[in-house]
This record gives sequence, C-alpha cells and structure tokens, in this order.
Amino acid sequence: MFGAHYSSRLGCCVYRGRHTGETYELSPVDANSLRLYRWYYSRIWQWGLGLTIAVVLTLAFIERPSSFSYTSDPRFRPPPWEPPCGLTEGIEIVCLVIFAIDLATKSYLIGWEEFRQCKWLIVYILAVSASVIDWALTLSMYCDQNLRVRRLIRPFFLLQNSSLMKKTLKCIKRTLPEINPKQNGEWEAYFRDLPTSLSSLLVLLTTANNPDVMIPAYSLNRGYSIFFILFSGFGTYFLMNLLTAIVYNQFRGYLLVRGDWASELPLRSCPARGGVRTERVRVDASLQVMARVQMKSYYRQAIIKVRKDYDGFIQWEAFRRLFDELDKDRIKEHPPKPEYNSSLLQRLQLIFSHYYVTVVGNAMALTNVMCICTILVLDSEKSIAERDDYYMEVINCFFILYYLMEMSLKILAFGWRGYLSYRNNIFDGLLTVCLLVLQITIFATYRLPFPKWNPASRGLMSLWEMVRLVNMLIVVRFLRIIPDIKLMALIASTLVDLVKNLRAFAGILVVVFYVFAVLGIWLFQGAITAPRPMSVMSNSSMENITVECGSYEQLGYWPNNFDDFASSLVLLYNVMVVNNWQVFMDAYTRYTTEWSKVYFVSWWLTSSVMWVNLFVALILENFIYKWDRSVMCSVADVERTGYETTVQLMFREQIQEPTEEELVTQLHQHPHLHLS
Repeated sequence: MFGAHYSSRLGCCVYRGRHTGETYELSPVDANSLRLYRWYYSRIWQWGLGLTIAVVLTLAFIERPSSFSYTSDPRFRPPPWEPPCGLTEGIEIVCLVIFAIDLATKSYLIGWEEFRQCKWLIVYILAVSASVIDWALTLSMYCDQNLRVRRLIRPFFLLQNSSLMKKTLKCIKRTLPEINPKQNGEWEAYFRDLPTSLSSLLVLLTTANNPDVMIPAYSLNRGYSIFFILFSGFGTYFLMNLLTAIVYNQFRGYLLVRGDWASELPLRSCPARGGVRTERVRVDASLQVMARVQMKSYYRQAIIKVRKDYDGFIQWEAFRRLFDELDKDRIKEHPPKPEYNSSLLQRLQLIFSHYYVTVVGNAMALTNVMCICTILVLDSEKSIAERDDYYMEVINCFFILYYLMEMSLKILAFGWRGYLSYRNNIFDGLLTVCLLVLQITIFATYRLPFPKWNPASRGLMSLWEMVRLVNMLIVVRFLRIIPDIKLMALIASTLVDLVKNLRAFAGILVVVFYVFAVLGIWLFQGAITAPRPMSVMSNSSMENITVECGSYEQLGYWPNNFDDFASSLVLLYNVMVVNNWQVFMDAYTRYTTEWSKVYFVSWWLTSSVMWVNLFVALILENFIYKWDRSVMCSVADVERTGYETTVQLMFREQIQEPTEEELVTQLHQHPHLHLS
C-alpha cells in the first residue's frame, strides 16, 4: 500500500526520535500525518515555540509588581514603572494561542488513545485553560488583580517542551523517597520547640554560623559540645555526601536504563520483510531517508561518505557506529598552510609554526605577569602621587611589541584562515590588538614616558587607570596557557561540556526558581518595611534604635526582599549559595509567622540538597570520564574529547543493551506498528 516515498518519511521520523530523545508515539502514520510531524519538529516551529516560552516567562519582570527600578532596596527605591493595562495581557494572549496550536497539533499526532494516557498533555490542557480563565479575570478587573495564578503555571510550558526535563523530573520523583531522613526525638531536649530545633539543626547541618547555635549550650557545659560536634560532623561530612551519592546514583541509573532502549530501539524498529531481521542495511535506503532529515552539513557528509565506503549494503555494526557519530560535534580541521616561493619565508614559516614558539610565548607572558606583580608589590606602600609609572610603561611596551611580533609572524606562518582556526590565536590576537590600541591611546594622551613620569589627568581616564587597565589585559592574556597544560585543558573542556550538555538541568532550575519567586511574592511582598531615613529621625529616636549583631537589619540586607520578581530571584540565589542563609529565614519569621520557615527550608532542600549536589556529581562524572580517556592522550587529543562527550555518551560503555527478544517484544507491543 505504501511505497518507498512513505517509508523514507517514516524513517525520517524514526531518526528524529532517535536523535532528539522524544518519546511521543506517532498514531496516524499516513503521508499527511508524517508531513505534519516533520513540520512540527522543524527548526522554525521549535525555535518559534522556544521564543514564545521565553517571552511568556519574561513577562514576570514587567507585570505588577514591576522590576523596572534601579534598586530593590526599599529605603531608596523610587516608584517603578508600571505597564499600562492590556500591554502584557495582549502579549500573553498571543503566547497562549500559540500554546493552544501546539497542544492541538501534538494531540492530533499522537492520537486519542495515547492522549488519554499522556499525563503531560492532560496537564497541558488544564494549564492553558486555567491561564486563559485567569487572563480573562485580570481584564475584567481592569488589571487590578494582585493574585495571578497563571504566573505560577508559566514554568510548566518550559517543562513540557523538553523531553529530557521530563525524564529528569521523573528521576527526582524516584529519588525523593530515598533521602527522607528519620527524625530523632532525643534532639528535642536541647531546643525549646520543634520549629526552632529543626531550623537550628539545619543551620548546623549546613555549617552556616555553627557557633551561633553551639555557643549558648557550650557556655553552660563544655560536655554539650560533644553533641554538636557529632551532629555537624556526621551530618555535614557523611550525611550530605551520602545524599549526593544517593541523588546522583538514582539519576545515573535512570540514564543507564533510558540509554539502552533509546540507543537500540529506534535503530531496530524497521525489520526486514517477513519479520526476520537482517545483519545489514541497504545504503541507498539509508541515504534516501537521510536526504529528508534536517541536519548539519558535516553530518550529511559523513552519511554520504558511506556510499563510497560500502557497495550496496552496510553491515549492522557499522550502521550503528554511523548513528553514534551523529551524537558528536564536528572536529574542525585546520586549513593548509600557505605556500611561499621565497626560501626566507619558508624558513620563517617552519620556525614560527612550531609548537615551541607557543611555549616561548607562554614563558614571555609569565615573565610579564611576574614583572607586573613585582612592581605592584614595591608600590603597594606608596600613594598614587608618589608612584612612578615609567618603569611599568617601559616593561609593558616591550612585551606588547613582542606580542604584536608573535601575532604577525604566526599569521605569516599559518595564513589568516589558519591563524583564526586556533582558538588560542583568536584569544591572543584580540587581546594584543586591545593592548596595542590602549598603548597608542596612552602615548597620544600623555606622550612618551620618562623617569618621574606622572602627568596630570587628561580625558576620561587618568594615566594610573589606563596603566591598570593594561595590566589587567596582560594578566587575562596569560590565561592562554590553560590549553597547553594537560590537566588545565581537561578542566577547561569539562567546563565547556557542562555548558553544552546540562541545558536540561539548567531548565529545571529555572522552573524551580520561577515558581518559588512567584510564591515568595504572594507570601512576603511588602512584609519587611524600610526604616525611616536618618535625616527624618530625631536624636532621641536614634538613641533607642538597637539591632542584633548578625541580623538582617544589622547586615544591611534590605535589598534582598520579595517586593518584585527580580529581587525575589536574587534573594533565592543568596539563600541557595551564601553561608548564613538562616538570616533571611529568621528575618521573615520575625516579620511574618513561624510558617515562613516551611518556605525557606523547602527552597533549601530543593536547591542546595537536590540541585547543587546533582550538579556537583555530574561535574565529577564528566571530569572522571575525560580523565580516564586522557591518561594516554596528548594535549591536542584532550581537546578532541570535548567533541564526543554528552550526558548519554558518558554512560554508553556501562549500558547493558537489551536482548534481541526484548526488542522484538517491545516492537510487537507498539500500538501503531503492525508487524507480521
């Protein structure tokens, strides 16, 4: 009934699911549905949908309470700009219409049977419907509605659009029951009530101002310190590390479970005629499928190369390795060096294209930094007027001329394209040009240096400020040494991989931040009022003002509040990373109720215990993965490992692949693949 044209379209959809990890079932498998499927997952629609999600999330910064003020400190904050009624609502309804189209398309593609079983799409309908209802209520009240429920719903649109985020949430759901600690009733004897005891133990557990909790009891009897030492030592160095291991082990196991089926099932989902799987694949059929797939040009070249290497058929293992290559980034080849007829130029090209030129350049950069540090130490006890910038300028001029000569000779050796094909050269060249322009500006403004050179300030910057800027750029340029040291290159490539591969985790963190920020505005907006300005207070009232040392007021944490969305995000970040996060909890407990501790403890558990630990564990896994492969590698090969590291590929070697019987069983249970 269906020909090769239809089969190639079906193959494109199978490849798309393999390459992106989507798990939705495609119910109607006619030609029009396959065409709609490819359009829905096209780059234009997916980018448009992502832009819509970004716009609807950004509205929280503009809506009331607006974040459009230069400071969040209630003592100095002017009345913020408020958008007119209907501005943000008009943008939002356009976004909701796009979400409705997205929902209708996705529901049609998976069919009614799959739709009823997909909880995400059911919640998607409820989210869009609730947002439209709340939007209508806002307009009916002339935008005077303080409690906007749809702001709490918006992060869901980001979650439902990412398959990996959904899997991450499922992993967290499986992990939470294993990290629920049992309470010990004996601890209550040392604290006055349950809320205070729990918050005190959390302070101890995070080593946040440990003495603040320990000293009152320790001052009565030194024996009480045994309890606090045991608790903080056990909790911090054993329990918290164990939590990290449990959280990561669950997520790691989830990736292993998902990885085997994700890598095998789509590749084997097209059996041969008669139900018997062959050990080879037709090359022309593969090329016909790949011709319809949207992919980068170098991926397509790797596919086309198969036609030359294999005649008619490609073996199964080679076909699988070919698909694995599509998970890797491109390794750019450096262009060929220019050819010169002059023997002098050829000799210069041979010398300055050698690796030892880079080593000498690194040594010169180190010498420059050491000279700067020496002069700064000698001038540390002098005032700005007493300092003589002559020697600093002479040294900097010498090294800048060397950097310029090095850059010019490398361009001569490699050519423009070859020079720019190295990231180190781009970094060096950009900073060298900046240093040269800045040095010429110094000469044009303050003329050539001489002993006791300390001219009066001219223009926008003084001589001392311009020299300091030159020193900063020289120190930054010294970072070029990182890729040339194996261990440092390994660390740098790990950081690059984290940015590239942890977008799903960052997306979940954005959702959590967004939800807690909206909840914080609802619960605590305006709870902490600013004190009166000092000029308004009389001398008698000033004498009666006392604040506790280490409190919210004494530390001047006034800008950290829930009065608008932007300041809420900053406060939540401070609670997540700073050592004395209990100061914020104590302040809002005093200004509101004891129940505010539930909010702050929930945020701490979500951010610090779950996400920070998971992030640290993934950093370690990524680093260990690269370290194991770099033991026998050169520095250049270490950089290449960054092109093949994804979260899924890190666990590929440890995956126990499903058996043939399990795969066949799964394929026969598929509701829309009728295999005979």
